[in-house]
Amino acid sequence: MDHKVESILKAKLSGDDYRKLMRINNPHVHQFVAKFAELCDPIRVIVCSDSEEDIRYIREAAIRNREEAKLATEGHTVHFDGYHDQARDKANTKFLLPKGVSLGPEINATDRDEGLKEIHNILRGIMRGREMYVKFFCLGPPNSVFTIPCVQLTDSAYVAHTEDLLYRQGYQEFIRLGNYERFFKFVHSQGELEEAGLGLLVSKKIEERRIYIDLEDEIIYSANTQYGGNTIGLKKLALRLAINRASKEGWLAEHMFIIGVHGPNGRVTYFTGAFPSMCGKTATAMIEGETIVGDDIAYLKKINGEVRTVNVEKGIFGILEGINSTDDPLLWKALHSPNEIIFSNVLVTEDGHVYWNGKDGECPQRGVNYSGEWFLGKKDDSGREIPPSHRNARFAFDLRILDNVDPRLDDPEGVVVSGIIYGGRDPDTWVPVEEA
Repeated sequence: MDHKVESILKAKLSGDDYRKLMRINNPHVHQFVAKFAELCDPIRVIVCSDSEEDIRYIREAAIRNREEAKLATEGHTVHFDGYHDQARDKANTKFLLPKGVSLGPEINATDRDEGLKEIHNILRGIMRGREMYVKFFCLGPPNSVFTIPCVQLTDSAYVAHTEDLLYRQGYQEFIRLGNYERFFKFVHSQGELEEAGLGLLVSKKIEERRIYIDLEDEIIYSANTQYGGNTIGLKKLALRLAINRASKEGWLAEHMFIIGVHGPNGRVTYFTGAFPSMCGKTATAMIEGETIVGDDIAYLKKINGEVRTVNVEKGIFGILEGINSTDDPLLWKALHSPNEIIFSNVLVTEDGHVYWNGKDGECPQRGVNYSGEWFLGKKDDSGREIPPSHRNARFAFDLRILDNVDPRLDDPEGVVVSGIIYGGRDPDTWVPVEEA
């Protein structure tokens, strides 16, 4: 090992964390962790394996660090993002491209050298006084032709906790792969924090929020933000990296659900479906009587003459608005079960439960939400009424808490795709269903 890398790691890692990292016989991983441990300067670096002990450490750190608060139902926690940090920052999400390279006029991009210089300056010392968590995940089932291993560096226990719910653990996969270079890399810091409702801490320097996508080194950078779409790098940001890789290798990385449709004599036929955001992907994947493999991102490959697909994830990061017991009975049941669930940007009622827009029952008169202490009719500085929960309020949980999860969720060979559904919100142009 390079002497400088070894020196940095031994200074920032405890003996146990250093040994965990060294079990991965991969100098590329060691160099990546050392580079950003030195740049971001956390008080310590915590290396997480796949063990329940390490997963529990992250879960408890989210409470201890005041990024989440416990709710009345066992296993439920709430997280708030800052009032102005409630959605993906499209203006500051950019591809870093070398001079002379263009992805077209509709793609937000900046010069790679200048972008790297800027983001490294923002990250310098940004984690002082906080822990850096090193997390290992797999996109797709481990030890599969679909697998893409990933390393996440973050100072947010909320981000790490959410990814523990949404993605398959990957520490053992990194040990198995050894000196493997082609892993995706993610660097995130929430930056300077300020207090919000329930005493939770949220990102303060929103004007310095940056989300940069470096296709050349397959790294996602994210700083001064907590909102999941900007920080949960393995989700839509990793999809950008995967699309780039897939286009070169002849497979597909798609924004699609995967559903098992059940027919006579035990027949199960698998479909993928591509809908724009907020057009019912999750609701369609949850049709009663069928089984869900995934609700958001799929990899598709042609294998032995068949198109096969896997769910990149193993959890759901879903929109809460409008979920009710009549239209969404399976989701409703899961969201009220005593399982591990993170709610974000909802209203927390006086008795420690949550309310979201469109939930069954009367809207509470008061509570605490992403704007702080809330009451019915509260308005923001511009005079607009603040709803009880944000329209982008979310939940995160493991798919396995659903009654209708498909038994082939983790099949390393994936499932055979028998059809692809394309849909969206279009009430007046196309017929409801058209067969190709």
